[in-house]
Amino acid sequence: MRRFGKAIAHPFLVLLYLPNESEQLRFGFAAGKSVGNAVARNRAKRLLRAAIFPLIPQIQTGYDFVLIARTPILKTNSTKLEHNLARLLDRADLLTEKK
Repeated sequence: MRRFGKAIAHPFLVLLYLPNESEQLRFGFAAGKSVGNAVARNRAKRLLRAAIFPLIPQIQTGYDFVLIARTPILKTNSTKLEHNLARLLDRADLLTEKK
């Protein structure tokens, strides 16, 4: 994914994406030790899952995604995170319709 995919960064997260061979969307969520202890890392991944869920119907199919949390994600709310994630997806031309 890192070698062949494309990446777009934001202070809250990094979005990695790569076309796949199917018409499905697949997601992976990661948070490194720099985010914090296990509780903080799990919270960061939960925030990422909550932010991507409402956007799934608008995302083009046929891609694999990895969302990597960064430390400032713990100081934001899910609404702000969802908005920033939508902007990242829009910058990557991965949305089928505008919100």
